[in-house]
Amino acid sequence: MSSENGGQSSSDLQRQAAATIARRKVLAAYAESARKSAKKMNENDAHMKNEPVSPKINSESWKKYHSAWQNYYQKYYSEYYSKAARTYIEKEKLKEAREKAEEEEILSSLTRSSARLSKKSGLSLGTGVENDSGASENSANESSILDDLRLKIRKKATKNAKKSRRKRHLIPILAGASVVLLILFLQYNRLIFAPIMAYVSPGNAPASEIEAIDPTVTQTISAEPRLIIPKLNVDVPIRFGIPLSGVMSAMNNGVAHYRIAGASAYPGEVGNFVITGHSAGDVYSSNPYKYIFSGLERLDDGDLIYVNYESVRYTYRVIKKEVVEPSNVKSLVMDTDKPLITLVTCTPLGTSRYRLLVTAEQISPSFDSTNETSDHPTVDQSTTEEMLPANEPSFFEGIWNWLTGN
Repeated sequence: MSSENGGQSSSDLQRQAAATIARRKVLAAYAESARKSAKKMNENDAHMKNEPVSPKINSESWKKYHSAWQNYYQKYYSEYYSKAARTYIEKEKLKEAREKAEEEEILSSLTRSSARLSKKSGLSLGTGVENDSGASENSANESSILDDLRLKIRKKATKNAKKSRRKRHLIPILAGASVVLLILFLQYNRLIFAPIMAYVSPGNAPASEIEAIDPTVTQTISAEPRLIIPKLNVDVPIRFGIPLSGVMSAMNNGVAHYRIAGASAYPGEVGNFVITGHSAGDVYSSNPYKYIFSGLERLDDGDLIYVNYESVRYTYRVIKKEVVEPSNVKSLVMDTDKPLITLVTCTPLGTSRYRLLVTAEQISPSFDSTNETSDHPTVDQSTTEEMLPANEPSFFEGIWNWLTGN
């Protein structure tokens, strides 16, 4: 309440001001509408006067018509601005109530703080006796509490703002780092998983099911061609009759017989019988044989290798290992009077930088070095291969091959 404004509060004055503004706007709208209606009626009158066939309209009818429209607009704008005024008043009331609640909360907090300080200083609140020095001390304490409260709020707001800015700056950094890590994983994941798979069963059989086989024991052999390496727990099908252009795709279904001029023997024939397989591949690749030769480096001289071919089991004993360049295809051509087998794969594990050759000689069944003829198709001597088979292409190699159409 204030004596200067006739005992009315600030909220009452604001409501009155809002109502006055609304009335002025309504009256202005009425006046503008009346002016437009009169102008339109005058235009219609002039137009109708120019039309000789139009009948004359009584001015009294036009007045009634104009009054009806004026009443309609008055009612419409009256309701519109009344609603706007009510909305404005309600917002002001909510704002005032919110400010009042905040003031009450601050006063309550100050009262509690003052009570605690009075209790600590030994003042008795029940007696109601306080001296001037105590009142000034309490006032100073309240002021100090308010300053501390403001300082804490300011510090907390500053801390939250800094943390929010750091988070906003970290988002693009984290996004970029995630993309880089994803690309690195797609490209180099085989460097991680290939060494692990070298000591895990790379084939489909459990590690306890493949054991060393006694070549002196006669048993029925399946006609399906298979390569068996007990030390590595490898038992995998061999794909024969594969042209050089189809060797890479054949290694998706096992290991492949690799034939070139001078190294085109079959099991039991004098010469070099060459088998190639993968040692590494991407973890997301669907090829089940991508790690089949990952443990080939673990073979030592004297280890046994078995090949089932045309219902006969051939036994080989490892005699040497060597690492050659991928372009050294001639390293497979060997001057020998014995049946040999050479296993070819990529090394080091997870890369296709070099080729590992593991060569073994046949020890069972016995063979005749003078019998070198076979009924198998001969190799085209004019065909030359420039590179030994490699692992599956890496992520970027696959993209490059796709772009170049290789």
